[in-house]
Amino acid sequence: MPRRESFVQTLRAQWLGQQMRQLREQRGITLKQAAEFLERDFSSIARWERAEWPFRRGVVVSLLDLYGEHDGRERNRFIQLAEDAWRTDRWDADYDELVDASFIDFPWLESRAERIYSWDAFLMPGLMQTPAYAEAVIRNAEGESATDFSVGKWLQLRIDRQRVLARDPSVRVAAIIDESVLRRPVGGSAVMRGQLNHLGDLIGQPNIDVRVLPARVGLHAGLDGSFVLFGMPKPYPEVAYAETLGGRRFMESPTSKRYALAYDRLRAVALDRREAAELIAEIKEGLHE
Repeated sequence: MPRRESFVQTLRAQWLGQQMRQLREQRGITLKQAAEFLERDFSSIARWERAEWPFRRGVVVSLLDLYGEHDGRERNRFIQLAEDAWRTDRWDADYDELVDASFIDFPWLESRAERIYSWDAFLMPGLMQTPAYAEAVIRNAEGESATDFSVGKWLQLRIDRQRVLARDPSVRVAAIIDESVLRRPVGGSAVMRGQLNHLGDLIGQPNIDVRVLPARVGLHAGLDGSFVLFGMPKPYPEVAYAETLGGRRFMESPTSKRYALAYDRLRAVALDRREAAELIAEIKEGLHE
């Protein structure tokens, strides 16, 4: 029996399976009929739809023909998702010694999202970190196991991901940052001055909204920790992401709605863009040489 290629059950593979099943059911086609058309065992179709096995591009094209899906835009969407289900982009090829399977959906979501909203309670948002700030964060996270090679790889990964900020069409990026993050001396005064300068520059970009939760706010909706919300193009659901020492979690509705509500509550008590820019400038001026 031929050896199957290694496959990670990614979020996008699950989405593709769900949508292929829905399309089949909408057309009134059974698993047996689809399997006979492909000359496969019907259990193969079921496993593809459950994302236990990956849909191949050719299989998707054949099934779209069987299901009578001839709209060019919809066909392209299914086919692209089938290709993406197998891809980890350059994150896998270039960073396989660093990242694990639970990470690879994150940069994919960043690259496909229409909106990226984040609450950052401890550090600057990854998409907004300067190289010097990011390096200090990475060296701290790596601890004694840090090498110049691993730090350099992680740093390049961070920089590569930031290309999404210049994407065309532009992605809407909004970040609410706790005031303590602006004052936390990561990497020293020079690094922080450069980071705050960079943050001030980003505030002026039309697709980027930076707000600050002031220290005077006591109890608030973000006390459980940082999170990211990805607003995806239709028909994909909104996805919430949170990371703890226990691992990474990707959450769809209804769980993601809790994070969306928490974000709205945080935004309601945060400083607006003008006030945030003024506070950032004030903190920067107070840094010692």
